[in-house]
Amino acid sequence: MAKFVRVIDTKRCMGCRSCVAACAVENHYTPDAPWNVMIEVEVGTYPNVGRSFVTMNCMHCAEPSCKAACDAIGVRAISRNDFGVVLIDYEKCTGCGYCVATCPYGVPQFNKSVATLYPDGKTAYEGLPDGARHPTHRKKPKTVEKCTFCWHKLEKAVQAGKIDQIGVAPEYTPACDLVCPVGARVFGDVENPDGKVAQVLGRKRAAQLKKEFGTKPQVYYVLEGGDF
Repeated sequence: MAKFVRVIDTKRCMGCRSCVAACAVENHYTPDAPWNVMIEVEVGTYPNVGRSFVTMNCMHCAEPSCKAACDAIGVRAISRNDFGVVLIDYEKCTGCGYCVATCPYGVPQFNKSVATLYPDGKTAYEGLPDGARHPTHRKKPKTVEKCTFCWHKLEKAVQAGKIDQIGVAPEYTPACDLVCPVGARVFGDVENPDGKVAQVLGRKRAAQLKKEFGTKPQVYYVLEGGDF
């Protein structure tokens, strides 16, 4: 069974925020509840200082604390499918916020209201009725949202029997990974030894954030330079 992971090269990332913009357009998330954010920090000692950039989206943990919290109160709105993608069912979500409180990465976003990306009107996709949207895009107020690994794109590959094209073909690749101008992001099946993800992780030093929480995050950050 394929298991999808993301690899982000922190040495390549230049903080352009193309991935953030692509996620906003692809998933038309509410501005106050972003699915992908850029963390920017100053590194070094004056006068030899620079900037370091890290993008944060859902880690799609193998042992997600958000799911555990949701299950514990009996709501069970959060699931992890066979491909390792953690999803929230907006129809079941009660907006209690326990998943927000328990996620060590600060990923789940409470959506107070359904707002548009632009104050002067809706985009073409935002104007579509719910029935014409993928379930992960059927926004509801007072629910929790987060990155889905662009499941609406991955699901098409699964249904078409083209799992090997995920992370390769644009139509089956998450928007944020697709647009990176410096190739700092790689997405694909970590179980495929011939795939780019497995090859990168096999030859580069990469880390998972906050492993001490036991969530087993499935996003890896490369800590050294060089070509993918």
